[in-house]
Amino acid sequence: MDEQRERQVRRKAIRWAVQGVSSAVIRQRLGRSRTWLSKWWRRFERSGSRGLRSQSRRPQHRPEQYRAWVRRQVVRLRRQLVRQPIGLIGAPAIRQAWRREQLPSPIPSPATIKRILRVAHLAGRAVKPAYFPAPRATPRYGLQATDWTERYLTDGIKVYAFHTLDLTSRAAHQTISGNKASATVRAHALDTWKVLGIPDSRSVQLDNDGVFNGGYKVRRVMGQFVRLCLAVGVELIFLPFGEAERNGDIESFNHLWNQAFYNRRHFRSLARVAEASPEFAAWYAHDYLPSRLNGHPPHPAANRGRRLSATDRRALSAPLPITAGRIHFIRQVEPDGTIRLLNETWPVGKRLAGQSVWATITTHRQTLHIYHRRSANRSVRLVRQYAYPVSEPVVPLRPEFRRPYPRRKVSTML
Repeated sequence: MDEQRERQVRRKAIRWAVQGVSSAVIRQRLGRSRTWLSKWWRRFERSGSRGLRSQSRRPQHRPEQYRAWVRRQVVRLRRQLVRQPIGLIGAPAIRQAWRREQLPSPIPSPATIKRILRVAHLAGRAVKPAYFPAPRATPRYGLQATDWTERYLTDGIKVYAFHTLDLTSRAAHQTISGNKASATVRAHALDTWKVLGIPDSRSVQLDNDGVFNGGYKVRRVMGQFVRLCLAVGVELIFLPFGEAERNGDIESFNHLWNQAFYNRRHFRSLARVAEASPEFAAWYAHDYLPSRLNGHPPHPAANRGRRLSATDRRALSAPLPITAGRIHFIRQVEPDGTIRLLNETWPVGKRLAGQSVWATITTHRQTLHIYHRRSANRSVRLVRQYAYPVSEPVVPLRPEFRRPYPRRKVSTML
């Protein structure tokens, strides 16, 4: 780190803050976080200009500085706890055992105990989380995310904001509605494809809300939104149940809309929210600088997808059949070795319990393939294959929605 340059940046931030420039503007100009600005403002208040100097990160205490007797007691208590048939062996348990044996004070802190154990090679290894097959974007195959968020007006009426975000260009589209019915989400998709175009990536990730997947009652259900996406060649990727953080980019966009727009005004009606919504879209497109783009605004020109025409919209407005294509699901294997998708349970194997798998339904082949990848360094392998017959004819994808290049292989998506 260039200490001199960093100190100049800190002084600039403090100078702007003293002049009354808002925190959001300062962070946007400098590309720094809220935590960073709060830290240096506190140090400036406490120590003035001297507080803007970097402090030494050298630990104030080192394990070897403690008396040998203290280190021996920590190691002894740890080994004693390990030999017990039941109980915990971490730093809190060692401190409790220290008190129980009435050893002299002061009791070593948890951080000190951990350092002593690390030096003695007795620190337990951190449990490595299971590999998650997150959808992968490439220069040729991008990725979009769709979600909705709700807010309440003063009289209890709900406002639903539907958002679609291109995860590469960061271009976004929003529609406002008073409900989240199937017709509403379909209208949002059609409007998005009219403005941003059908993504070249043909991949959209989203959660398992009933408005997206068709509901939770009918077995092997394919709702009108799923059929609409299949009809234009879009492949949906349903993320795991109850793991909103897996769709973190669009969740952050929802939060941005709330903080930068909705919470800053007092709306009395749904119509007023809809009327003001283009102001947020214009601000986001021209003034907001996403951190992922290194200080540049979103660039919707990067979306080269085909935009829907009025003729296309009319053809897609009627109840749709099932079109040839693929639907993807990321699922965590249950303790009994099964996964659940579209209101059905499918065996995968108990040896994969707790692991995440990728399941793909191919409508025109009427098959279900389940893939697993042990780690990012291991190859993708097919673990289960099932017939997946549907109860109605599957129609081919219309020529105008076909890709100009081959469909992406599942092994390159995760």
